[in-house]
Amino acid sequence: MNQYTPKGFTTTILHNDRQQTIEHGSPHKPIHTSVTFGYQDARDLAEVFQGKKSGYRYGRQGNPTVSALEDKLTKMEAGYASICFATGMAAIGALFQALLREGDHVVSSSFLFGNTNSLWQTVSSQGVALALVDATDVRNVENALTEHTRMVFVETIANPRTQIADLKRIGDLCRERGIVYVVDNTMTSPYLFQPKEVGASLVVNSLTKAIAGHGNVLGGAITDTGLFDWSSYPHIAANFRKLAPIQQGMAQIRAKGLRDFGASLAPEAAHQIAVGAETLALRLERECSNAFAVAKMLDADPRVAVVHYPGLASHPQHQLATQLFRSYGALFSFELKPEIDCFDYLNRLKLAINATHLGDTRTLVIPVAHTIFFEMGAERRAEMGIADSLIRVSIGIEDELDLLDDFGQAFG
Repeated sequence: MNQYTPKGFTTTILHNDRQQTIEHGSPHKPIHTSVTFGYQDARDLAEVFQGKKSGYRYGRQGNPTVSALEDKLTKMEAGYASICFATGMAAIGALFQALLREGDHVVSSSFLFGNTNSLWQTVSSQGVALALVDATDVRNVENALTEHTRMVFVETIANPRTQIADLKRIGDLCRERGIVYVVDNTMTSPYLFQPKEVGASLVVNSLTKAIAGHGNVLGGAITDTGLFDWSSYPHIAANFRKLAPIQQGMAQIRAKGLRDFGASLAPEAAHQIAVGAETLALRLERECSNAFAVAKMLDADPRVAVVHYPGLASHPQHQLATQLFRSYGALFSFELKPEIDCFDYLNRLKLAINATHLGDTRTLVIPVAHTIFFEMGAERRAEMGIADSLIRVSIGIEDELDLLDDFGQAFG
């Protein structure tokens, strides 16, 4: 094709594969299912293994189809490089596997996705100290730092109560202290927000959610924004120190977090995610609009105790969300008045589906305390502000009037 550098978000995703020659004029990178890759000259094979030449070694470490998706994600996050994994949790786990050592200290937002919270408990039982703080105020993060703090980890919008971390000020703090700043962008996606803008070192995305968008494929990714100086990080192995500083972090994560850990994204899944990502902006525009409409309706209903949605002026971080994000997201949660049983309400919904997951084209609802946050126990739920009546809603692309009718009639 004639070379053209697109400027728009969707145009870039749609035409990114075509910036390189694709056989037969295909607009998509083909699905390369081969696990192994052969070379005519054995010296070329050796140089690929030694990092002297670009190329593929083995499917667990990389694949042309997966590489094409990684390139898309890097552009979506305005980053330096990306690595894909089998799931979003595998991506988060790879960070700990590759970058942390016994005796290290991590400061994390206390408002975490349930499985991330569970993983942190595992990590903290293996010699990495953990401080969970209210990250909506940078002062809490700063007060928790120690001389051994290697990483600060936050989510953009918390699931399910939608608290928003003090993203910019935390980024400034981490830059001043030389600490790796990891931002999980799953709840916003690169379309609504690019964590590089607030100084993130690494960005995590669960590709399963909004980026793939249709609830039919698993995947995760880490993107290096290029902002962190890896030459200052103490745990980079000697063989990666030979690389330019900007390459060292991702080289170690790919080797120690992907190759050694083995949670590789399959090429078929990578292709499915790449195709789903083409409509990310279109889907989110509709989903965010729908979420705002339904949240406003519920907020005005006297049978609802409270609605947690950044788009509402009553939300504690409404102004911050307005400053940071393109829109307020497609997820909210709400608590019913005590006289209304949350299970009865959910069972009266006709359109919304009782199911876990989020970022789907279909609207999904779930009673949080009894399902995805049940394992952590009542005390931890109370610390996170998760009431027994809390219902999480991931809004889809249905027609707005149908959603308003469904959530209204479910009151009985």
